[in-house]
Amino acid sequence: MCSCEEPRWGWGHCAPGPILLLGLLLAAPFGLLGEETRQVTLEVIPDSMGLPQNLLHIRAVGTNSTLHYVWSSLGPPAVLLVATNTPHSDLSVNWSRLLSPEPDGALMVLPKDSIQFSSALVFTRLFEFDSTNTSDVAAEPPGKPYPPYSLAEFSWNNITDSLDPATLSATFRGHPNQDPTRAFANGSLAFRVQAFSRSGRPAQPPRLLHTMDTCQLEVALVGASPRGNRSLFGLEVATLGQGPDCPSMQEQHSIDDEYAPAVFQLDQLLWGSLPSGFVQWRPVAFSQKQGGRESALPCQASPLHPTLAYPLPQSPIVRAFFGSHNNFCAFNLTFGASTGPGYWDQHYLSWSMLLGVGTPPVDALSPLVLGIMAVALGAPGFMLLAGGLFLLLGPKRYSEYQPIN
Repeated sequence: MCSCEEPRWGWGHCAPGPILLLGLLLAAPFGLLGEETRQVTLEVIPDSMGLPQNLLHIRAVGTNSTLHYVWSSLGPPAVLLVATNTPHSDLSVNWSRLLSPEPDGALMVLPKDSIQFSSALVFTRLFEFDSTNTSDVAAEPPGKPYPPYSLAEFSWNNITDSLDPATLSATFRGHPNQDPTRAFANGSLAFRVQAFSRSGRPAQPPRLLHTMDTCQLEVALVGASPRGNRSLFGLEVATLGQGPDCPSMQEQHSIDDEYAPAVFQLDQLLWGSLPSGFVQWRPVAFSQKQGGRESALPCQASPLHPTLAYPLPQSPIVRAFFGSHNNFCAFNLTFGASTGPGYWDQHYLSWSMLLGVGTPPVDALSPLVLGIMAVALGAPGFMLLAGGLFLLLGPKRYSEYQPIN
């Protein structure tokens, strides 16, 4: 256990004890699917007329399996993740049905009996709160709410223009269709998607550990005019429930903050028993493009809850793949606090998450921390050993005192 009070969202300098440390040392950052190599491709799928419709397909092919990530800004931004047990599975798109009011069955991964796991995420609303008179960081809501922005009512760019095969990335960039206050006159909300051909970490914090089984999403709000002097922003995220239940959310703690300074926590959403899907993120956002400790903002996630009480904007690709009868669960992410750095500094906010299938990557201890542990644990033992050898083998000094008989 930690000897001091554990900070909320993993901030501060408390660390878990030796049991967790042993677990981190024994864990390995490899996916459950067991594929050592994958051929990863990224393409924009045009419609039947050859026109781009912002449907992005990431395909990661291994020896015995294929992962499909399908991103789209038709309706609210959304992603499908599908894992199959064959390297020959393909995505089938019926464009006329997908663009119709009843898109059920318009998206399929074939052969259907090869599918081992499938789920989806939908990014439905952008929240804004006035935190001027709010001092409690954990308050719900974190300030006076302004009317939210529905992401289903955004206009998005042509992602073909941002497609970068070299980095396996593309960016959905949008603004509200109706913007009477001109808040987004010089601003935008961007969803940057990136796949990976090898394991590693990005150069910029929070430096989430990725594998070939994962892809990363960076959400960035840039240049939009806030409706308050100290506005906090949030994001509503919806996912498919598992029958009557919602997926689970977990917190993992570490003693190592080298990759995300002052952040000792990793949050996860898990879709059930393995093999399954997962979402990972650190509870931190940034108010500057070059993310660092000085621009770090706390990120608070609400518990997952069913959305039966209110309707969610529908994603055409989710309905096209899963049909119309689904139970959804949602959670909210809130970025920043009423004190400290915030969006108001440079009108910039970014947050990253990792999406994948299989066993989530696990952070091993960094070389710096291992070196410190080796010095801290080895130095006392070395000093005892050296002292003992000196007493045993060192020069002997004899007294000049002569005993009296």
